[in-house]
Amino acid sequence: MGERIVVIGAGTAGARVAVRLRAAGREVALVGAEAHAPYNRVLLADVLAGRYPAEVTALPDPGPVVHDRVVRIEREARQVHLAAEGPVPYERLVLATGSNPVLPALRGLARGLPENVHAFRTMDDCLALDKAVQPGARAVVIGGGLLGVLCARALAERGAQVVLAQQGEYLMERQLDSEAAELVREHVRLRGVEVHTECRVREVRTRDGRATGVALADGYVLGADLVVLACGVRPSTQLAREAGLEVRGGIVVDDQLRTSDPAIHAIGDCAEHRGRTYGLATPALEQADALADLIGLGAGAYEGTRALTRLTLSDEGRLPLDLATFGDLSVRAGDDVIRLTDATRRTYRKVVVRDDRLVGGVLLGELGAVGALADAWKASEPLPQDAPLHHLLTHDGGF
Repeated sequence: MGERIVVIGAGTAGARVAVRLRAAGREVALVGAEAHAPYNRVLLADVLAGRYPAEVTALPDPGPVVHDRVVRIEREARQVHLAAEGPVPYERLVLATGSNPVLPALRGLARGLPENVHAFRTMDDCLALDKAVQPGARAVVIGGGLLGVLCARALAERGAQVVLAQQGEYLMERQLDSEAAELVREHVRLRGVEVHTECRVREVRTRDGRATGVALADGYVLGADLVVLACGVRPSTQLAREAGLEVRGGIVVDDQLRTSDPAIHAIGDCAEHRGRTYGLATPALEQADALADLIGLGAGAYEGTRALTRLTLSDEGRLPLDLATFGDLSVRAGDDVIRLTDATRRTYRKVVVRDDRLVGGVLLGELGAVGALADAWKASEPLPQDAPLHHLLTHDGGF
């Protein structure tokens, strides 16, 4: 059987590495704090909207899971201490602790979340919202990133009167530029979501332990029967920090996904590799696969992920909005930028070329060229000199 491996975290990365290692005949103890079987967080908004039952989110069965909370790691003794059970020994430890929702420091939340204020990160959060939302309820979603947009749409589909409050200039600032974000804003508006951008939330007003409204910095108050905090996530690093491992933005790992303790690895949302944390499913899966190969073969390396974000915002009986985005959309002096917009079809395509290399792009409404574009971006090689730049946005990518 070889060395005993303990994996902390039964999410996307932890479940995947457990599946791979157990298939290779390794002895693995998989520990997950949630009571649910491992599931795909990406589908939680679809569950909330009522499109899928919760069972559809299940990940491939990783085998037995110890449903318990880890309270500390004892590195010298090589033991993991659980809240309900005794210590679990390890020879190799994998931290796949994921990320935690960011809870903003707002007046009204200092003593914890009122009963009708919810985060939206876990299956329990999703099921609690599912019970709380009623047709006609006034719902305020704070945060206009990808998670906030998906949650707002889902609540609107359930019949709630939804206001989405975004502090930034436009929606989904991490993935989109302003033009693409405007199309997404129009998409959610047509589905019943009122969007406020460039507005700062000052306070969640409460009465008798319940939120009654959300006060903005300009003094305007949004009445609320339900408030959702979708203000982003941060890597879950407390266990690693308390164990004395090197932590910056995430748990620092090298190209073998080792932490500052060679007996401990970190993968997924909690890991920081070459100064970067990802917070996406594709890098988590690639890191899990790379680590399984490293443990199994004793060789190889993880050199980072060039992740494409792809999403379909669909509603029954209406045209979907397909979205793909990758790389760096910021524009520097000397960059070539190509845009194609069709207002009638509500499509938008943009790529950024820097030093003859494709460095980023976004496509909404028409994704025929995304495969070729993604391949050119991942290759990071000079583009063909004989192909006009606008050919990058044709259906075959122009090459």
